Amino acid sequence: MSGFCGFTGNKYNDEANTILGRMNDKIAHRGPDGEGYFVTDEISLAYRWLALSGEGQNQPASTPDGAYTVVLNGTIYNFEQLRGDAGCEAELLLNLYRQHGADMLPMLRGPFAFVIYDRDKGEIFAARDCFGIKPFYYGIFDGQLLFASEIKAMMEHPVFVKELNREALSAYLSFQYSVLPETFFKGVYRLPPAYFMRYCDGEITLQRWWQADFAPEKMPLAEVVNKIDDVVGETIATHHMGDVEIGTFLSSGVDSSLMAARFNGKKSFTVGFNYEDCNEIEYARNLSADVGLDHHAKAITDEEYWAELPKIQYHMDEPLADPAAAALYFVSREAARHVKVAFSGEGVDELFGGYNIYREPLSLRPITILPRFVRRRLAALAAKMPNFKGRNFFIRAGMDVEERFIGNAKVFSEAQRAKILVDGDVGPKNMDITKPYYAQVSHCDDVTKMQFLDMHLWATGDILLKADRMTMAHSLEVRSPYLDIEVFALARTLPVKYRIAKKTTKYAFRLAAARYLKPQWATKRKLGFPVPVRAWLRQDEYYDIVKAAFNGPTAARFFRIDELMALLDAHKEGKADNGRKVWVVYMFLVWYGQYFGE
Repeated sequence: MSGFCGFTGNKYNDEANTILGRMNDKIAHRGPDGEGYFVTDEISLAYRWLALSGEGQNQPASTPDGAYTVVLNGTIYNFEQLRGDAGCEAELLLNLYRQHGADMLPMLRGPFAFVIYDRDKGEIFAARDCFGIKPFYYGIFDGQLLFASEIKAMMEHPVFVKELNREALSAYLSFQYSVLPETFFKGVYRLPPAYFMRYCDGEITLQRWWQADFAPEKMPLAEVVNKIDDVVGETIATHHMGDVEIGTFLSSGVDSSLMAARFNGKKSFTVGFNYEDCNEIEYARNLSADVGLDHHAKAITDEEYWAELPKIQYHMDEPLADPAAAALYFVSREAARHVKVAFSGEGVDELFGGYNIYREPLSLRPITILPRFVRRRLAALAAKMPNFKGRNFFIRAGMDVEERFIGNAKVFSEAQRAKILVDGDVGPKNMDITKPYYAQVSHCDDVTKMQFLDMHLWATGDILLKADRMTMAHSLEVRSPYLDIEVFALARTLPVKYRIAKKTTKYAFRLAAARYLKPQWATKRKLGFPVPVRAWLRQDEYYDIVKAAFNGPTAARFFRIDELMALLDAHKEGKADNGRKVWVVYMFLVWYGQYFGE
């Protein structure tokens, strides 16, 4: 797609072009086909362009009178309906902002992050799409506002102070991704999805412009399936903007399989490993043949996966411990050799109820229908007893969903992370992070609460982050047709029984997919580019790599080495499954080495 960066102030006027050039070079991978600059005494803006049509993209773009200037990373899918006399999407934003101000945002369909400079007011207006598909970071250093599509660009400015945010590390150990508003770099913040920001006279104000809400309606199942069928077809067609060929990522899940069957392209892309449970290539090849696609597959060797980890963490900006990020890195590299745009299946799980953990409220119902004090007593008794089959069932049933679920990933508990950290647990409690989101859906059922939390934390902090960074690392644009405001408008109306059934997830969505896929594909359990981390950590070669990192100076600065080695050794010896815990710590150490040079 593209990327941008910029800063305010005239402290470095003589060097503004040089500084801006260095910043823009850091994100050249986001747009290798062109660049643009806009520099005044008040603001400096730079842009990187990925060409997806026959004409160049002239950004930064200004109104004819020079009153407004914009840089945009994104696509406005309803551009033709809104365009008026605008020649491109950047001009459209300028026209709409002049007419409507912030009220323009609900008019826009598509992923975006943009900055508009209002010369006459001396004000900066920035906004991010409702799902957080496109990134935006900002911070004030020495009285100057810095902002960019990636944090690494901000680091090139001389006022930037690179300091680790220790609170982010604590939270990361539980969530496996950066979850706080302030990033791993002190003073650098991410603009939340569905928010806009104003900056004027050195002050920042944030305001939400869109709010996700679920409002189930009573509808016959057949009607729901028809509506899903229709909206999926419409959103895929809408996302076919541009003059370049579009391919599609293909794992074994129903989401990407349906995309492959309906996206009207010619190429599919898959990666896998030489491990039985971590290879979807044969499945993808068969499905591609069935729907008439030219299939491209990459078998990732153990050696190349491990060799690319430092580069992968560099592109992330912040540590991310999702092993699938690396798989996405390799499938993006393969796709970029053939196409400039790829479709991906993000969004279905959060919107239509696709994760297996969402079935837990149904499985716990025999206990959760009891009065709360009774559930609590049963849980307390189970916790005191020796391990027995069903013990965890009673313990979890004794908790409210707000206590037991912090999102799709929960690695270290607060007590566990306090045990391994040299300084103890200095970050906020997990429930302090999730509480504001649960408060917004306090009136909803437990399944909806879990989906809402994942939409706001897991999706933007893990799923969409790695999709953006791993594709952009190879100058490939990724599009997520399912993660669209029109799709959400339908998904929000589905009753729980059409999302989660006793034996399956995405119940109604799977029925719609079955119209285009063979039964074994429409009902297949989601894997999503699985990675054999657990197996690797029990092999001497990779155990030794992690052991060396755990005994290095960086690890000693943050962690208790004896506790880390206890986790690693217990996993190696098969005494415990500590793969995720080990990986979360190791990925932080790899990332730290990239950004702090150790």
